[in-house]
Amino acid sequence: MRWPQNTPPRQDSDAAAGIEISDAFERFSQRNDIFTRAFWDPRVKSKHTEKFFASYRMEAAPRRGDGFTQRDFALRNAAWLISDVIANRRGEDGIREGFQAAIENDTPVAPDPIAIEDPGQMSAEIKRISKFFGADLCGITDLDERWLYSARVDTRDFSEAPHPLPQGLNSVIVLGHEMEADLVATYPSALAGAATGREYSHETSVVMQLAAYIRNLGYEAVASMNDTGLVIPYAVKAGLGEYARNQMVITPEFGPRLRFSKIFTNLPLTHDAPKPQGVRAFCDICTKCADACPVKALPFGAPQEGGSNISAIKGVRKWTSDAEKCFSFWAKLATDCAICMRVCPFNRDYTKAQNRVWLRLALSRFRKLALRLAKDHGTRVKPGTWWAQDSNTDT
Repeated sequence: MRWPQNTPPRQDSDAAAGIEISDAFERFSQRNDIFTRAFWDPRVKSKHTEKFFASYRMEAAPRRGDGFTQRDFALRNAAWLISDVIANRRGEDGIREGFQAAIENDTPVAPDPIAIEDPGQMSAEIKRISKFFGADLCGITDLDERWLYSARVDTRDFSEAPHPLPQGLNSVIVLGHEMEADLVATYPSALAGAATGREYSHETSVVMQLAAYIRNLGYEAVASMNDTGLVIPYAVKAGLGEYARNQMVITPEFGPRLRFSKIFTNLPLTHDAPKPQGVRAFCDICTKCADACPVKALPFGAPQEGGSNISAIKGVRKWTSDAEKCFSFWAKLATDCAICMRVCPFNRDYTKAQNRVWLRLALSRFRKLALRLAKDHGTRVKPGTWWAQDSNTDT
């Protein structure tokens, strides 16, 4: 069955979230996601993509050089382990949990739901429990069906398949998971990919545990990572941050340096509001990510509608990357590239007072000064420096 109509269809823009939608809008089919296309589309699939995926199984010979040694790939792949275990457990049925399909419930919904008199208090409880399990951020928004994938993907033949999900879901809990700053500083490298893999494994456990807690209370909860819907619009609508030129959500706590997961639920909750603070205005004058992109996959200029290939959603005016160029570079590296994350002026440690001062400048009318102060920000750190930290530790 198709995903039920949980909310009335909407074709209007969401001005508070900075989302501009035209009459040409179409829900996105995950079959056209660049990572899924790498398995079926000859325009993307190549010998490089085969080596890219093989490297995650240690089947392809690692590249030589700092950041691309066997030890670097070994750490990266180990970081992905928990996520991979869940993703692969129903592969024979064409279901890749967390990526092309929602994560299967491992616990039933309790038959007697607890009474919830105050959805606001329950929302506060969910945020507290999310942090108990290890999430760094938590926001809640409505289930806006525009951002659901039009279909999931059957990974046996990469055809479209329906979403077999419960009726009556009306809220989305969005969780943010911080990536380690010291590893991000070494992008592009296989070592840096360990920061991505670790958070995918972390978010797998966090999102499954929080969903289980909600089911134990007697309410539906569908744990979700990259599957089921586009997480960035939900994260923005949930007030966690703002969309940026580098295609990421900029948060006031971690800048762009985090991954997102989500839970679809009918638990009575109050919804957070978008919190635009000025990231769009800063990105209007900053092109550091686009300048640094080795294959020029990131856009210059103002946000536009559409994109250069089928991996771009239709009918949304925003900054859109050339996903084919981006992924081709990943494939040649045999690991992910997040140079755009590394060089982003918002990628800072906001526990430090000077960085909090910089953030206030960047989100104010003094943004040009903040941009000048960020001129040399985001220089790559050699991966060997990260490994050397261990050898310098006293035993």
